Amino acid sequence: MNTPSPNHLPLLLSLVLAALLPLAASAAAPPPANAPAPDQAAVAPAAAPAADAAGTRALDQQIQDLKKDVIDLNRDLFVLEEELLFPANTQVAVFVSMDVGDFFALDSISLKIDNREVANYLYTPRQVGALIKGGVQRLYVGNLKAGGHELVALFNGKGPNERYYRRGANLKFEKGVGAKYLELKITDHARAQQPEFEIKDWE
Repeated sequence: MNTPSPNHLPLLLSLVLAALLPLAASAAAPPPANAPAPDQAAVAPAAAPAADAAGTRALDQQIQDLKKDVIDLNRDLFVLEEELLFPANTQVAVFVSMDVGDFFALDSISLKIDNREVANYLYTPRQVGALIKGGVQRLYVGNLKAGGHELVALFNGKGPNERYYRRGANLKFEKGVGAKYLELKITDHARAQQPEFEIKDWE
């Protein structure tokens, strides 16, 4: 079976949505104007509300099922796109983590690989708060050929006494056959009363 290219994924999702949405529309559509009226004598008055409620529940369930199908499809297409764009044999990913609170308030990070800028990210207070609570952000994912490479990260923010702080960290690493994962780690150094920045290679 031929694997769809990343350029075809949005079209594929649109086609599937176009196929699913008419089902919900048809389920919600009222009966035709010229449809014969039901035999009132054959339907007990008390049965009509119950039938309407059952029909509404069935329609709601259909709509929820369709929404779930679309979400599942979107997730599968995203995973497929990631695999197509960043195969494991060339993939490199850079993550950010923080264990700070007293000596550094992060504003932004710029990232270079082999002297080429690949990411420049400006953080909101909410994002910084999530990192401080233990969150890990995937800052960058891309492709690299096997061999030696150098990663340089520049951290900008406020240091002790609200002073502007700009520090860098670099790491030379080897890219092998499998995926390469690197972590930018920001920590507080209590004894020196200043932040520390390091790049960790997930061997």
